[in-house]
Amino acid sequence: MARRLISSGSTFEKSIGYSRAVVDGDWIFVSGTTGFDYSNMTISDDVVTQCAQALKNIEAALKQASSGFADVVRVRYLMTNGPDFERCWETVGKVFADVRPACTVEVVGLTDPRMQIEIEVTALRRKTSVKSKAKGKAKTAAKAKKKGKPKATKKK
Repeated sequence: MARRLISSGSTFEKSIGYSRAVVDGDWIFVSGTTGFDYSNMTISDDVVTQCAQALKNIEAALKQASSGFADVVRVRYLMTNGPDFERCWETVGKVFADVRPACTVEVVGLTDPRMQIEIEVTALRRKTSVKSKAKGKAKTAAKAKKKGKPKATKKK
């Protein structure tokens, strides 16, 4: 499968020379994403609002890659003020509480003083969901039964 580049339309991507996300096979690498609202190039001064917007921007990139938050295997939070991360817990928890990806939180300086959080994720697209696998096993068992093959059982 060819490498595919995904853009959010941000002017930063073209001027700096990077992609919002890169899809390589079933892997999706989403660049560090801030809370800029790219539709009007504004950013809130509230860290929780920035966090929510960054997650919306990431979700849009994952959707373009035929993926979603359920496929995220790693998330990295870059904070300008470490204690602010606790204020974001509810927001990130709504997205990742059931997914439970590997996670790192770092305190850093960001390039624009208005930026308080940047989020980067890595996702692995699943070929089939857990439900699809279960349906597939049920269909295989039904076909075997139709053909008169005995159902496999565990020995006691």
